[in-house]
Amino acid sequence: MKRIAILTSGGDSPGMNAVIRAAVRYAIYYDMEIYGIYRGFEGLIDCEFEKMDRRSVADIMQHGGTKLRTARSERFMTPEGMERAARNLETFKINDLIVVGGNGSLTGANILSQKYGINIIGIPGTIDNDLAYTDYTIGFDTALNTVLDAITRIRDTSSAHERTTVIEVMGRYCGDIALYAGLTGGAECVLVPEFETDLNDICQKIMEGVHAGKLHSIIIRAEGYPVSSTDLVQQIIDRTGRDVKLAVLSYLQRGGSPTYKDRMFATECGVKAIELIRDGYKNKAIGERHGEVIEFDLADALKEEREFRYDIYKAVDILSK
Repeated sequence: MKRIAILTSGGDSPGMNAVIRAAVRYAIYYDMEIYGIYRGFEGLIDCEFEKMDRRSVADIMQHGGTKLRTARSERFMTPEGMERAARNLETFKINDLIVVGGNGSLTGANILSQKYGINIIGIPGTIDNDLAYTDYTIGFDTALNTVLDAITRIRDTSSAHERTTVIEVMGRYCGDIALYAGLTGGAECVLVPEFETDLNDICQKIMEGVHAGKLHSIIIRAEGYPVSSTDLVQQIIDRTGRDVKLAVLSYLQRGGSPTYKDRMFATECGVKAIELIRDGYKNKAIGERHGEVIEFDLADALKEEREFRYDIYKAVDILSK
């Protein structure tokens, strides 16, 4: 009987549990033994393995976070840590490993494959949407909806007090959460790491809105933008004389029940992973292109470079005037 394993790594994202549920139940359906590895690559190094059955994943799909828990592992990127991880898989006679995580997690898994011959099936689980080979990542849609809800609530009080609010969102060095939330949330400006924005243009836009009778202004700043949120707020105050507040959404964006889109995509990815293993495919990344869930060569997928959606950035500016 084939033995496989699954782990979740890096930052948690809503939908990870749906991946785990689908992978476990499909593996059992195809007469495979499947082990869950707790705490990502840390648990792989420390041999935190548990054989999963159908009941192991009951009633988890609607929950955020990850049943298998997660961690960021510096030890895994050392030769000693990676060798120990590979040895533990060998001890359990596991040669197929499903890794759910972002760019760093899949990159580490790819190195494990290249050095020790472990078959890796990578699934894009991150709210950041920072993997270029796939149109969307698991958790991105839920995070966006959380941000949109926050924008709506913040706008109410911003209007009541006639103020400008800077909202800081996650995304590390990828501005997609800020970009998409800015467009669909009606923000006046978005500040992303991929594109330099002139602060004078922002302040001018705020004051033009004031003179046109606008009661509020919403500025969305991605956390990777080179000017800090506190400095940005102070500079806007100094240049406009407006009342400016800062709202940092932080880990609020990671939690919550996954949306339909994230549950569906995550489930399809879990199913696809098991089918690829069953059919003998090696070292694949699973993603979405034009609404279809397909596989890519893992190493090639990780080399793809993201293209900044300047059309969306431009639309935010035009539609907010």
